[in-house]
Amino acid sequence: MPLGRRISKDVAARMEADRGLAGSYRDRLAAARAAEAELRAAQGEGRPADEVKALEIAFDRALTAAIEAAQAAERVEMGPKTYAPEGDGAARRAAEIAARKARARWSVRPWTDEIDRLRTAREAHRLSYRAGRGVAVS
Repeated sequence: MPLGRRISKDVAARMEADRGLAGSYRDRLAAARAAEAELRAAQGEGRPADEVKALEIAFDRALTAAIEAAQAAERVEMGPKTYAPEGDGAARRAAEIAARKARARWSVRPWTDEIDRLRTAREAHRLSYRAGRGVAVS
């Protein structure tokens, strides 16, 4: 007889999928850094706008992938009580409350901060590179 808390099969499957995604966090973050370095190099060299635009999109997608992996790591660190079962409203609310409480723990806080940092970087990128497109500068 296993000791510990029992969790449903769907929660265990989602948690295992999150563990796999969280394991790829470092690789995804490295890919985002590489995409940013390539974008900055292209801007510095004055490459054509089409090429720079493609690099901007690649950097945005790499940041989004890194955010998804960080969110998965945060969910895994918060534990199985934060995974809401499908459909049940009361259980969903209990999972939301458990997630809010879990975000206050010291083991979860670094992931929450990292998610905020990555989201801020992505939004700054989106705002700075969308502005000025299609406007002729004289």
